[in-house]
Amino acid sequence: MISSLEQAREIQVSAQVLDALAHALLMDRSERTHLFALAGASDPNPDAPCPTVTPSMRAMLDQLEPLPACIQNSRYDILAYNRTYARLLCDLDALPPEDRNCMWLAFTNDDWRAAVADLPDVNRMMAAKFRASMAEHLAEPAWKTLLNRLENGSPEFREIWARHEVVDQSGREKYIRNAHVGLLHLEHTNLWLGPSSGPRLVTYVPLDAASRAGLERLLEMSVPEGAPA
Repeated sequence: MISSLEQAREIQVSAQVLDALAHALLMDRSERTHLFALAGASDPNPDAPCPTVTPSMRAMLDQLEPLPACIQNSRYDILAYNRTYARLLCDLDALPPEDRNCMWLAFTNDDWRAAVADLPDVNRMMAAKFRASMAEHLAEPAWKTLLNRLENGSPEFREIWARHEVVDQSGREKYIRNAHVGLLHLEHTNLWLGPSSGPRLVTYVPLDAASRAGLERLLEMSVPEGAPA
């Protein structure tokens, strides 16, 4: 069915059938949006949670607080996140879902870019990792859509992308200038939740006492007054 839609064949599919198909195929938000766009249909449930992220995964994110943590796919879409991660680099809750992608934010979001201490090196590395991941998804529309969006939206990305650099995924230390609690020294780690092309748990572990205290303050700021921490 999807291939027929991509080839612009004249077939009629109800929104309910598309919704069931997206759920059965465990489509993330970007893939779901593309499916409904191909069919020329309105998504009856645009805020549907990503079926890849199970209730136990969401509970795990909460239990990791105050450590910032999120679940990303290999395209760098942020599928779910906890309260500390929500305010680590920018205010994710204030962004539309389609903008919650680390590649897009790293090259276009002013708050995110200001928070990354070594932005040129980080962005070069991210673009290289994105190229390595994309090698397995060259024909997939959601990947091509993101690439086109980045090339059209960021001259910096276009320049880096033209270098054709490729690296693998790995953890590393990072310095983040958080707008609320100051400089944080963290170790970024990926924990794959399945095949390496699938979703991964991303965590930021403090590497000193000051950074740990900063994350604790950030979590306190993220909890509404009167709500349990």
